[in-house]
Amino acid sequence: MKLKMLYSFLNTDLQLIEKELEAAIQADSAVLRQASLHLLKSGGKRIRPVLVLLAAKFGQYDIHAVKKAAVALELIHMASLVHDDVIDDSDLRRGAPTIKSKWDNRIAMYTGDYIFARALEVITEINDPQAHQLLSHTMVELTKGEIEQIKDKYNFEQNLRTYLRRIKRKTALLIASSCQLGAISVGVDEKIHRKLFEFGYYVGMTYQITDDILDFTASEKELGKPAGSDLRQGNITLPVLYSMEDPKIKSRIVQVHEDIPKDEMASIIQDITASGAIERAAALGGLYLEKAFEALNELPANSAKKTLYEIAKFIGKRKY
Repeated sequence: MKLKMLYSFLNTDLQLIEKELEAAIQADSAVLRQASLHLLKSGGKRIRPVLVLLAAKFGQYDIHAVKKAAVALELIHMASLVHDDVIDDSDLRRGAPTIKSKWDNRIAMYTGDYIFARALEVITEINDPQAHQLLSHTMVELTKGEIEQIKDKYNFEQNLRTYLRRIKRKTALLIASSCQLGAISVGVDEKIHRKLFEFGYYVGMTYQITDDILDFTASEKELGKPAGSDLRQGNITLPVLYSMEDPKIKSRIVQVHEDIPKDEMASIIQDITASGAIERAAALGGLYLEKAFEALNELPANSAKKTLYEIAKFIGKRKY
């Protein structure tokens, strides 16, 4: 079953969110408008808006009360993708040209900044100080994560703690905030919205660890970019950290650079996958997933809870 099938009952509301997103990125500048629209139309699961809507189901659900939160969070996510592609010098995302490759780095950075700014404007329409505090904290942490990613490129001496802190900031907190903000938007009790944040955090950690595994185990067609792209771009992920415990593999990995020949990169990927690092990374992802289920078990029973469980299970069991 495809992920989108799990929340197909939200399709009407998600179509409304999509229209709101398109309206939000309109700009007087033709280039900004075209670049933003290019990113929006390049696809994406819209998992953050989905989580906002599902979390709102724990209260008096009203799409008009939660749509601004869903739009703001997706805009923040979109802006971070544009900046990531510049940092990583990526030409492809989801199999389509990135903004920086279709235009240039300068246009990409301006576009990312513009989308971030539009997110801030949308946030002002949410009349809840708690929501503003949550979103501002999330944006600060996300930016710290981007800076850390730049600082740690090709840093082969980083440790597990550094990696986990980075993916917390880059991925998990935005997913956690999506869950919490959806609930806050409809006035859900604090105990429940804090538990939803906890669920989202653990799911977000699982999500990123699984992505980092897939970078070595999925095909180029499935990834929309060459396998091992993260390592080639200097991003040291969990499978790499584990595999470098073997001195022979580490001696090869530290030689990786952006222009490494394709056959040499393929050989290093083979070393990593044969080292047991993939299985160890999957095991850690599984521990975070169990924590997510534990948080979910403490929430009131409803149809949204069941869907959150199925989404979390799908994220944790993606092919690797």
